[in-house]
Order: sequence, then structure tokens, then C-alpha cells
Amino acid sequence: MTTATLSGNCPECETDLTVPPIVRGETLSCPECMLTLRVEDVRDGSLTLQMVEVQLRDWGQ
Repeated sequence: MTTATLSGNCPECETDLTVPPIVRGETLSCPECMLTLRVEDVRDGSLTLQMVEVQLRDWGQ
């Protein structure tokens, strides 16, 4: 039995990513650069990924 996978590229480091089925709007991390990515589109087994801007908390230190 084969498991369906989706593929895409990290927009930052160009790493090829292969992930189990995922839907638009979900997030994942690039294993190479650790950037958080959001799935913008899923079409014909291919992912369109967008960087998610992460805001760090300012603890006032």
C-alpha cells in the first residue's frame, strides 16, 4: 500500500519538501532552515508555500 504525499519547495532555501496530505492554510517547518511555512495552494500533488512572519515577544528586558 502506498501513502499519498505532496511536494513543494521552501521559498527561502529551495529545499525540496515531501509531506503527507495537508490542506490549504496549514503550517509546517522547513527541516533545513527551520522557517515556518503556510500552505497557500495544493494542486495536482504540488504545494505552493509562503513564509510566515513570526513576531517575537518583547519581554521588556
